[in-house]
Amino acid sequence: MNIVGTLMSRNLRLFFRDRMGVFFSLLSALILFLLYTLFLGSNQVDGLQESFPAATRDDVKGFVDTWMFAGIVGITAVTTGLGAMNVFVDDSSSGRFRDFLVSPIRRETLIVGYLLSAAVVALIMTTVVLIISLVYLYLVDGVSFDAGTIATVYGFLALSCVAFAALSAFAVSLVRTAGAYSALSTIVGTILGFLAGSYIPVGALPEGVRTVVNALPFMQSAVPVRQEMTADSLQALTGGSPEAVTELQELFGITASVGDWAVTNTYVVIILAAMTVVFTLLAAVRIRRRIG
Repeated sequence: MNIVGTLMSRNLRLFFRDRMGVFFSLLSALILFLLYTLFLGSNQVDGLQESFPAATRDDVKGFVDTWMFAGIVGITAVTTGLGAMNVFVDDSSSGRFRDFLVSPIRRETLIVGYLLSAAVVALIMTTVVLIISLVYLYLVDGVSFDAGTIATVYGFLALSCVAFAALSAFAVSLVRTAGAYSALSTIVGTILGFLAGSYIPVGALPEGVRTVVNALPFMQSAVPVRQEMTADSLQALTGGSPEAVTELQELFGITASVGDWAVTNTYVVIILAAMTVVFTLLAAVRIRRRIG
């Protein structure tokens, strides 16, 4: 365990030392924040204000902002694990694996070091972004959450961090060069906001596209977080009308369904746990082959 801890510490230092790498791992979340702060947010608020004239503008903005930040922390849980795997790509392309092979470090230990450090980076970065989001919502919108809600949100985010870190490790294990890794990161960062239903409310998409998005784990993992973070603001916006609550939940991806089947929180936990196990095993096999 001491060797694993040393490898993790080394990988964490290398990741956080690369400030541009840290920045680009947060780029998708930053783009979402800027899109809604500078452009889309006011349009969403105006549109909802027309639909719910009895609600105050503060109530409308509170809902839009909580929905936006739920998407931001969800995206962060995905992209930061991928960003942390940059250390693996550097070690592979620079030939450092040869140095590891002549040392007394076992291959299994190296694999665990890479996988755990990716998960830890995702947890650290997501925790920081969640704290910033909660502070922003409290100071700007006057929205606060009780300890139970925060704990539930963090639990789902932590599981997402581990699951998507495993998925990222497997994806990166297929990459041979730094250029290919950069291309992969760019593609993921570009399309993730759409796949998670964050850039555009999923209910605004064509039915076929909406069904595909709802069937993907990126969207599904965001559902419980959105449900918890928007629960109070959604009630304030709609005045507690069940019909209005259901309509907005479907429109903004707070609930998700594929055909007649509704995505439940229990299913989300199961699918994320399954992703963790399956992609950890696949990544371990691939990384072992890469190390030699």
